Amino acid sequence: MSRSRSLSRSRSLAAFALITAAALGLTACGSGDPGGTEAANAAPAAGQKGTIPTTDVVSAVRKDEAAAALLPADVRASGTLTIATSVGTPPGATYLPDGKTVVGQDVDFADAVAKVLGLKLKREVAAFEVILPALDSGKYDLGTGNFGVTDARRKTIDFVTYINDGQGFAVRKDSRLTSVTDLTQLCGLNVASAAGTTFEATLEQNKAKCKEAGKKPYAVQSYSDTGALWISLQQGRSDVVMSTINGLRYAVGQQEGLRFLNEYHRLDVGFAFKKGTPLAPAFQAAVNRLKKDGTYDRILTKWGTTGSGIEQSQISPPEHK
Repeated sequence: MSRSRSLSRSRSLAAFALITAAALGLTACGSGDPGGTEAANAAPAAGQKGTIPTTDVVSAVRKDEAAAALLPADVRASGTLTIATSVGTPPGATYLPDGKTVVGQDVDFADAVAKVLGLKLKREVAAFEVILPALDSGKYDLGTGNFGVTDARRKTIDFVTYINDGQGFAVRKDSRLTSVTDLTQLCGLNVASAAGTTFEATLEQNKAKCKEAGKKPYAVQSYSDTGALWISLQQGRSDVVMSTINGLRYAVGQQEGLRFLNEYHRLDVGFAFKKGTPLAPAFQAAVNRLKKDGTYDRILTKWGTTGSGIEQSQISPPEHK
């Protein structure tokens, strides 16, 4: 294991330990295999404090020949794709306490789609902010990381949607903020977000609104490390966090003294591909197949995200306005 990969895993585990406040007592399969019978029997309910759900919702998925036929011939022949996965905190993707096994909603959806298409995924963990640029270079065939579909991203990236999530806010319980419906309500505050995300971009693009309103601009604090982001809020260096709706709801449920503020902007979320990819039709068909056979709903139920379901998968739909 490279030193950088080791540090990345250590930071992800530290972030999860902070959020659960009980990392050493997590209930999970000791072998790190979420597909085993013991893991399924011992799996905690989604959202239970200090736990990572390990119920097997993927192994029963069968190949769909019609969907697989949509793959390019060379991909069908090789039977393998390389996927980059951004690891942070549940429900998206995180490590089990073994520090090796990556689990999460993104992982389950990718693995289920691969089974529908008769493919094996070679998974590599990568930082959120490097995945999209790396797709264009051909380093990875696809990526996951709760990538919201925006009009700006659609110019260089193709998406196949599988959930709907979006942007929201969380604060300490002593905050005077009751909701954020306009970013000028953040003027004068320190706002934390993850580096390279739609949250960071949205905040930076709208900074000037405070000046136009005759108010002190808010300060954008960008973090590559999830643990550092939440520590900044807990310790008062940040006043508010802007992040994914599902991620915020999970995080505030695991930490004392925090509360989810409100949803701000909904976004479709999808598998990310290089622009012009021939893989999109097959992945779209696979997601829709999972909708029909019930696997889709089982994944959402496992991770406590049933409110993020979509009616059907789409290829690079316009951004929700």
